[in-house]
Amino acid sequence: MAIEGIYLTIVGIAAGILILTGWVWQIYKGYNSKSLKDVSKFLMIFISAGAVLWLAYGVSVQDIFIIGTNLAAIILMMLVLGMKIKYSTMQSVK
Repeated sequence: MAIEGIYLTIVGIAAGILILTGWVWQIYKGYNSKSLKDVSKFLMIFISAGAVLWLAYGVSVQDIFIIGTNLAAIILMMLVLGMKIKYSTMQSVK
């Protein structure tokens, strides 16, 4: 049973929202606590590498949902990484 047309679009949008919501929640939580020490560097490295590869794939097949979701994921991960670096240096100064 193949998913076609509008249903495929809905699945793509829902997948993107679900994936990105986790990063938005992590940013919110980290901003409030001023700590991201529990976020693994390895998790961020592997997910970032996967997102870059998915972005390349999305560009090659010209799929706007894959491109958009992974571009947004890379931006959010860069924000989390920046917060992690900033907050870890703030804590080491104290």
